Parts: sequence; C-alpha cells; structure tokens
Amino acid sequence: MRRLSPSPDQTELSSDDLAAAYATSADRPVRASFVSSTDGSASLDGRSGGLGTAADRRVLAMLRDLCDVIFVGAGTARAEGYGPPPSTPERRARRLSLGLSPIPRLAVVSARLDLDPAAPLFQSDPRTIVVTHAAAPADRRQALEAVADVLVAGADGVDTGQALDLLSGRGLTRVLCEGGPTLAGTLLSAGRLDELCLTLSPLLAGGTGGRILHLAEAAPNGLELVHVLEEEGALFLRYAVTR
Repeated sequence: MRRLSPSPDQTELSSDDLAAAYATSADRPVRASFVSSTDGSASLDGRSGGLGTAADRRVLAMLRDLCDVIFVGAGTARAEGYGPPPSTPERRARRLSLGLSPIPRLAVVSARLDLDPAAPLFQSDPRTIVVTHAAAPADRRQALEAVADVLVAGADGVDTGQALDLLSGRGLTRVLCEGGPTLAGTLLSAGRLDELCLTLSPLLAGGTGGRILHLAEAAPNGLELVHVLEEEGALFLRYAVTR
C-alpha cells in the first residue's frame, strides 16, 4: 500500500505507518467505515464484504484496532455474520500500547431486538452491548440481558446521539460505525459523524445495491480530504466531515 495524498510516496506502508495514517483524536472520535464499488454500490450479492479486497480488510482491522467500540446495526451484523472481534497478539499489543483494552467492544443497535441470544454475536468477552429503546419488546430485552449489556437510548426509537453519550459514559469514546447505511445516516443527521473512511473498490458492480448512507431527507455535509492510499487499484479515502 502506498500514499497518493498528501505527499505522494511510493514506499510500502508498514503497519505502524498505517496506524499513524488513521490515528484519531479526542475531539473527532466518531467515524464510519464503508466500502463502495466504483459505480457507487455499497453491496454485492447483498453483502458489503463482497466488495472488499485483502487491503480493505487490513484497513478495517486497523480501524478496529484504533477504536474503543464497533458500532453496528443489527441488520448489518446479521447479513455480515458478525461474531466476536478477531484479534492477534500483535493487534492486542498495538491496542495496549495506545492505552486501549485488548479488544474493542461491540455495540449492536436494534429497535426490534430481533437477535438470537445464542448467536456467535453474543459469545464475545467482554460482552456485546445491545442498544435499543424503551418501547422495544420486553420479553426480547429480558432474553438478551442474559447474554449482553443492554442500553436504552430513546423512548420509542433508538436515539443514536444518546447512544453515543451512554457509550462515552462507559469510557467508549472512540467509535467506529460499520453501518449499515441507515445507522450511519442517523449519525450524520444528528451531527455526530466526524469522519468517513471509504474504500473505493476497483469494480463495476451494476445491479441495484444501495448507497453507503440512507437519509430520509437530503442533508448535505462537506468533506475535507485527509489522505488517499492505494493498493492494486483500490483507493482508501479518509475524509473529515465539515459542518
């Protein structure tokens, strides 16, 4: 992987270089990570993972290594087969050197709580966090409380801004939103999205795949380009959201 912008450099980026390129700051702690085909599709055969490359998976692993909590919608967690965040001794050492826990927490957002308590999603240590709202089905909430830490954010719908505040109260301030598009859209519309890390896959997907963000109404936000990295035709774009 090489840097195209700023300061183009043909030198192969090491893991430490990649960590420095994606280092986050306390005043901009919430970022979203997505992959898109060159023609704008956010999925292939119903999954974003079909668009990824080996380099994309390395970048995603690094973003996870730099966050306190992975923030993901229940639909995305089911479609992508989420389980406990994978780790290696090297990744654990990197996190510990940055003052982070050995592995990131996983927070799943679900309004209906249609989640299987026996799923691999709930075999994580520390326990997976489930974010829901006060009007969610009480029986499902009780079942999930046996295997997860359940947080209530909002009265009759999940308030993602309140959810972030609850996570922050647990010391989970550096947030990586991995989708889906609706969850990321709510962060943007609430003014809580600080960065977008976008992989542009060298692929024309065609089909009817959706975009990386879903919003009920247009809400234009400017982006400031932080860097562009490249490997085998895939572009790795880091943007700061301007408001």
